Amino acid sequence: MNTSLLVGIHELPRRAGEHKQLHRICDAPPDLGVEMIGVRTGDPVNLDLTLQSAGEGVWVTGTAVAELHGHCVRCLSDITYSDSFNIAELYYYPGREADEEANYVVNDEIDLDPALRAAVILELPINPLCTPDCLGLCPICGLNLNESPEHSHTDTPPDDRWERLKSDLNLNQ
Repeated sequence: MNTSLLVGIHELPRRAGEHKQLHRICDAPPDLGVEMIGVRTGDPVNLDLTLQSAGEGVWVTGTAVAELHGHCVRCLSDITYSDSFNIAELYYYPGREADEEANYVVNDEIDLDPALRAAVILELPINPLCTPDCLGLCPICGLNLNESPEHSHTDTPPDDRWERLKSDLNLNQ
C-alpha cells in the first residue's frame, strides 16, 4: 500500500489522450477540513483517479472517499460519516505558463495534496448537522433537545435583559 500523495508519472506517455488509472489508499494530510468538520490526520483516503496526458500537462480526475468527523453546530453532538469528493485538476508540465496558484509536475511526480484539499474543503458543509431536523440545545439550560423534545422552561421566568426590548415593542403598538 502506497500511503503517499506523491504520484510518479514517468510511465504516462506525454501524447495527448494517453491515460493511466490510479487506485490508492493514502493517509489524510494534516488540517484536511474546517473548524467544525474534517478528515482526521492519518485516516485513510481512498483515491480512484484517472491521470490523462493533455497538451499542457496531466489532467487528474476522479474521486476521493474519506470518513469525516466533526460536531453538529446545533447540538454539538459528534458526527461521523463517509463522503465522496470529486477531484479535477490540471498539473502543468515544467516550462508551461500558468497562474501562480497552478500545480506543476515536478521531477516526473505530481503532488495530489492541493487537489485533495480543494476537493474536500470546498465541499464540506459550513454548518454540519447531525440530522436535518436537529432541535439543538435548550437556550436556558443547555439540554440536548433531540434527547428530550418535550423539555420546556414554561415555569422559568424570562431573562431580565429582554424586558427593555419588550417595553420598546409595547411603546410602538
